[in-house]
Amino acid sequence: MPDPAQIAVYLVLFLLIAFTAVAISRAVRIVPQATALIVERLGRFHRTLEPGLHFLIPFIDRIRSNVDLREQVVSFPPQPVITSDNLVVHIDTVIYFQPTDPKAATYEIANYIQGVEQLTVTTLRNVVGSLDLEQTLTSRDQINGQLRGVLDDATGRWGIRVNRVELKAIDPPGSVQEAMEKQMRAERDKRAVILNAQGVKQSQILTAEGEKQAQILRAEGTAQAAILEAKGEARAILQVFDAIHTGNPDSKLLAYQYLQMLPKIAESESNKMWIVPTELTQALRGIGSALGGGSGADGGEPAGADLDGPPGSMKEGAEGGLRDDDLNAPDLEEPGEALRRAREEAEGATREADRPSPADLGVRPGGVAPPDPGQPEAEPGTPGQQDRPDQP
Repeated sequence: MPDPAQIAVYLVLFLLIAFTAVAISRAVRIVPQATALIVERLGRFHRTLEPGLHFLIPFIDRIRSNVDLREQVVSFPPQPVITSDNLVVHIDTVIYFQPTDPKAATYEIANYIQGVEQLTVTTLRNVVGSLDLEQTLTSRDQINGQLRGVLDDATGRWGIRVNRVELKAIDPPGSVQEAMEKQMRAERDKRAVILNAQGVKQSQILTAEGEKQAQILRAEGTAQAAILEAKGEARAILQVFDAIHTGNPDSKLLAYQYLQMLPKIAESESNKMWIVPTELTQALRGIGSALGGGSGADGGEPAGADLDGPPGSMKEGAEGGLRDDDLNAPDLEEPGEALRRAREEAEGATREADRPSPADLGVRPGGVAPPDPGQPEAEPGTPGQQDRPDQP
């Protein structure tokens, strides 16, 4: 059985070792970076421990608080705020602050985070209370600046520096939000209508300018085409005129061309009536003379035709069947009938030209027929040998 004296010695040694371990643990402090320890000695502020290794007096010095020197972010719940136009809005704020004086943050205020929150709420109500809803929604930077200035002045003696204050959300009442949405929708519709009208206006202006330029260009092209066409026609007329005068056509060619144009006049279905000019008979007579070669000895015009006078003074013999009154009076008749009659007259003129001339019948130029070989020659002055008129 152990001796009670030895047990007491062992107990004292154990207590001494335990006391020494606790004293050493309380005497040695290692402070991490961006942290400050407030040390009190016998209940009074003694010093602030900076980051590093420090030794304290056990049971005399003690750690009052551990202050984090890093910048901290605190988000406060939405707070109801009344604007100047008597609308209640809920504003959610976020504050960025940093302790700069650990001693002041420990001894000047019991809970600096709660103090910053309440100070933010009261300052926010004072600032927003002087603004209406529209200014509150559009003046966030102004509100942030005012809040930061007030909070920085108030928290300076607490050893706190407020870096930034942000309004995270501003929630107006539901009815106001619906009205604002309708207003925004109306504004957007208005802008859309205005932009559409401006687009239509610009499109119409551009279209009108394009049509104007196109019409101007078409008019210029038409004018130039008309000028060139007129110049071409004038040049063609001059060339034709020069060719006609160079070729020196006679009346027979002109009469033949005139006769060729008569069927073309009667081809149109709209021609119900057309006029036969008085020169038609003269043209037909010229064609007949050309085909017949002339009945005179010198190839002149047939007897009984006077082509030197005016068209109305032309006289025909018994074969022609035309009178001065028939030539002077314009005939209005059907184109087909006039064409048929013209063709008949042309055929008559052709037959008249095909008749044998006096030369073909053996009549001498002096009007005396050649002697018959089977008969004796008559003496001059014999009645049977006198000139006789042409016999067909």
